[in-house]
Amino acid sequence: MSQPSKNAATAQRVVVLADNETATGYRLAGAHVVEATPADAQAKLEELIVGGGYGLVAVDTGLIADPATSTARIMRGRDLPIILPIPSLSDAFSTEQVDAKAYMGKLVRETIGFDIKL
Repeated sequence: MSQPSKNAATAQRVVVLADNETATGYRLAGAHVVEATPADAQAKLEELIVGGGYGLVAVDTGLIADPATSTARIMRGRDLPIILPIPSLSDAFSTEQVDAKAYMGKLVRETIGFDIKL
């Protein structure tokens, strides 16, 4: 049996920090999920950073609006995990956002720089 080379990339674990309602969708997609409420989300995020061994932590912005800023102190000197804010479903379906399709189009436009129409 051959041993992996010292230069072989190691797989990094991915986790999603989400509320109870949203967590189900991510689990159905096969993601590892940690559930949180807005009250305990910051503490759980810090636990994932310090002790989780994750390469990527996706954070629902409904729990923590700006997870990168809220973890700047604890991330100082660390390369991993990458903190990825993901839009909250409540943002797409809020009373202020009437058109979910327009909201999704706006997210795509902000992310890649242009519209995609099907």
